[in-house]
Amino acid sequence: MKPIRLVSGFLTVGLWTLVSRVLGFARDILIAAYLGSGAVAEAFLIAFSLPNMFRRLFAEGAFNMAFVPMFSKKLEGHEDARKFAQDAFVGLAFVTTVFTVVAIVFMPWLVYAMASGFAGDERFDLAVEYGRLAFPYIIFISLTALVSGVLNATGRFLAAAAAPALLNIVFIAAVLIGAAFGRDPSEALGLSLDKILGLRVGDSLALSTPFAGILQLAVVWWAARRAGFTLRIGMPHMTPELKRLAIIAAPAALAGGVVQINLLIGRQVASFFDGAVAWLNYADRLYQLPLGVIGIAVGVVLLPDLSRRLRAGDDTGGRDAFNRATELSLALTVPAAVALMVMPVPLIAALFERGAFSATDTAATALALAVYGLGLPAFVLQKTLQPLFFAREDTRRPFYIALASMAINAALAIGLSPVIGFSAAALGTTLSGWATVALLGWKARAMGDASRFDDRFKSRIWRIVAASLLMGAVLLAGQWLAAPLMAGASRYLVLLALVSVGIVVYFGAGHLFGAFRLQEFRRALRR
Repeated sequence: MKPIRLVSGFLTVGLWTLVSRVLGFARDILIAAYLGSGAVAEAFLIAFSLPNMFRRLFAEGAFNMAFVPMFSKKLEGHEDARKFAQDAFVGLAFVTTVFTVVAIVFMPWLVYAMASGFAGDERFDLAVEYGRLAFPYIIFISLTALVSGVLNATGRFLAAAAAPALLNIVFIAAVLIGAAFGRDPSEALGLSLDKILGLRVGDSLALSTPFAGILQLAVVWWAARRAGFTLRIGMPHMTPELKRLAIIAAPAALAGGVVQINLLIGRQVASFFDGAVAWLNYADRLYQLPLGVIGIAVGVVLLPDLSRRLRAGDDTGGRDAFNRATELSLALTVPAAVALMVMPVPLIAALFERGAFSATDTAATALALAVYGLGLPAFVLQKTLQPLFFAREDTRRPFYIALASMAINAALAIGLSPVIGFSAAALGTTLSGWATVALLGWKARAMGDASRFDDRFKSRIWRIVAASLLMGAVLLAGQWLAAPLMAGASRYLVLLALVSVGIVVYFGAGHLFGAFRLQEFRRALRR
């Protein structure tokens, strides 16, 4: 992939990820307004996290990280990439279908493993019910991820990047439909209107989850068919190529499992504090905006590009692609992290504080958001460092690094929760994220020049940090001056003004400090 296509691919994925995340905010704003941090909200969030957790293990994690480099190299070497994709598609469909049946049967045990603090109250039974309704989503989203890998490897990013937006559109419709039906209370149930409304919205969300997966799969499947890759369901066959895929994917699956255990630890800690599962989820959604737009977009585009360059022996091009991707990622991520740390309360209040979401919920969610903000650059750096390993079909070292990260996260989250409460889960995630970056960077140095930072990156990174800190100081001063206006409807205008000032200050200072040139962003957008 030429540099111009690398940048344009990043922008395509980033733009559509931004659209999806904005729709995700609309979704979460509605969920927060109707459900707040109550039992129905926490039950649904745990239920929805189950297929999402395993999807990252089966598809976006282990399977795709092994599949994309192999598929990309087959394309580069003019081998039979279509047959390989078809065999992988059938194999993944079979595995996820069997797993779904087993998970539905053992759903109470899965919910207990995810949130044992729910045991003995209404949240547990609701989470089991919603989990059984939502879990088939894993089949469709796993296949969507595989087909998206095929499209990304061939340089077609649009459909794969746009598909996630469908989930949020379906969820927004589900909340509104559930709320409409929930406004007709039934005296026979002996429930309050608020209780009926919450249950109806929760039921609607759980039922709509697999439907959203079907729509997402349909979009990418049609795009792959137009690109010449018509993938069909059939009987699975264990071919030599699939055996090699499984061997490469196994360590990545273990690494992905460790990452999911990290998430489990956070949710387990949160489940023992009323409302904490919802607080952490809403904070997670907000910091996931820059992570998704920047880090995930770079990772999606960088992995097939590095795989092709390594196959062609182009170490110099690989180093340049890695450095420019990391440089661009941090130029957009570091200021976002500073903003999340210095103004979490105005952000959360403006986005979520209405209806069932109270000022108490705002304060707790803002605390989690500030802690996650500290780790945002680390989460993005992981997305640029991991392709250095996966492009070489090296999934073992990331696994060992993930084990170390899990131990750090568990020690911090569990050990500190009696002292600082639910925020220990966010702090464990952040600090273990930075530890992971340090270990990945250390191990990557043994890979040669292709994985080293060049002089341009080393010169610019400190200027990026300086411009971000200046922006942070301006935002703090702006909040102090605007404090009397941070109530009622005026808070939205104040927040918009603060964000606008922050953007101007950062890009102006970054240009003056030499962190970047504004023309580079303009050229990238034109491409």
